[in-house]
Amino acid sequence: MSIKTIFLDRDGVINQEINYLHQISDFKFVSGTFDACRDFQKKGYHIVIVTNQSGIERGIYTENDYQILTQWMLEQFIRNKIKILDVLHCPHGPESKCECRKPKPGLLIKAKNLHNIDMHNSWMIGDKESDIQAAKNSDVGKTILVRSGHSINELKTDAKYIVDSIKQSKGLIN
Repeated sequence: MSIKTIFLDRDGVINQEINYLHQISDFKFVSGTFDACRDFQKKGYHIVIVTNQSGIERGIYTENDYQILTQWMLEQFIRNKIKILDVLHCPHGPESKCECRKPKPGLLIKAKNLHNIDMHNSWMIGDKESDIQAAKNSDVGKTILVRSGHSINELKTDAKYIVDSIKQSKGLIN
């Protein structure tokens, strides 16, 4: 039986945007993140985090630095009674020919195959058009673009909805 999922980008959606975030001391959750995620779970959704982490390939931080931060983040979700099904990341830079860097669909397709996800009845919440395109490229049914400070063209986005924060997504997802 397939499951429905909320795919979340990390930087700018779950936590405040900081270029090349890799230290726990710099990680600040966006207000309302835990409340929104608990609401998604109550509605029967699983949560998968999909994130580009080009700082690894660029040598700004290591894969181990990323894993330590990710483990800490997951512990914060657990403390707030939220189960994250999976966290998938692309360690490659923008010039890479990989299939995992959003807007390519690799991370979402990998999650689909690992967890038998019903993509049509799933959502993607991201803060860049590349997140929305990755969802479109992997047949995710619904998309939300969060205003996090990145330059976005609200008239040309393929996102179904545009909101100021993940907490506003609660009212859109049923």
